[in-house]
Amino acid sequence: MFQLVVGVLVLGVVYALLVETLFKKSKCKGGREMAGKSVIITGGNTGIGKATAMDLAGRGARVILACRNQQKAEAAISDIKKATGSTNVAYMQLDLSSLKSVRSFTEAYLKTESRLDLLINNAGLVADGRTEDGFGIEFGVNHLGHFLLTCLLLDRLKESPGARVITLSSMAHRWGKIDFDALVANRDLGTGRYSWQFFQAYCNSKLCNVLFTHELAKRLKGTSVTCYSVHPGIVKTELSRHVSLWQKVFIEPVAWLLFLDPTTGAQTTLHCALQEGIEALSGRYFSCCAAQDVNARAKDDAVAKKLWEVSERLSGLS
Repeated sequence: MFQLVVGVLVLGVVYALLVETLFKKSKCKGGREMAGKSVIITGGNTGIGKATAMDLAGRGARVILACRNQQKAEAAISDIKKATGSTNVAYMQLDLSSLKSVRSFTEAYLKTESRLDLLINNAGLVADGRTEDGFGIEFGVNHLGHFLLTCLLLDRLKESPGARVITLSSMAHRWGKIDFDALVANRDLGTGRYSWQFFQAYCNSKLCNVLFTHELAKRLKGTSVTCYSVHPGIVKTELSRHVSLWQKVFIEPVAWLLFLDPTTGAQTTLHCALQEGIEALSGRYFSCCAAQDVNARAKDDAVAKKLWEVSERLSGLS
């Protein structure tokens, strides 16, 4: 009996530590005016993206859900309209695994929309495979598609005072690395059929997100556009929808017990979108609604610059 009590106490302490560290909750308190402003959210039809869209639509913003799946997007729009009363939510087709689709999306957006105040690079995945253009799926979707999207929309963003770019990264960037020789030769940041192999590729792509934001901030100096990378927390979303059945059997109970819900997971994104006075922190990495320090690898100027230049070549911008 004593051993059982001790075991329960230990589990309780471990649970409390996890809730206050890896699974810590935060709340956006920003109140920047959004009425009349235009927002693009990639992957806005589910999870963190949908929760973000719900909040911003409720504040009067025009929200564009940039998604691959039209049926899911239309269902999300219906939910958002019912919850917020907003009629200013729309779907535009975007497949980040296709550079052609990214270009088609930006062309259509620039023709039909007069302004852009907030670009939220939210979509992401953990999976193995290749994009339409032959890139590793995680590098192609999580980084390169968003890189091209952002670059093609920068001029429109610069026309809106105080515009922002928010890119969802992850604490997993800490375990990332970038082998440029392999990237150029193989057009990926790692691949393989085993989960640990494509999880490493995921970590590498999330490091790209942080370095991209770091370099983007340098290139935006002298403009009113600022940018931020975000760790949303460990959130129960469809991110791992491509993992195997046995992995889901392990993940689901842990997710039910500990993972944050999407609304909670959206709070740091919303903080970077809505908090006044964070412009001086452009290029920084945020978690739990606050700027956080990153390791040397994630703020290496030379690596960030090289990643930008390589991404320009691979996406056809140079």
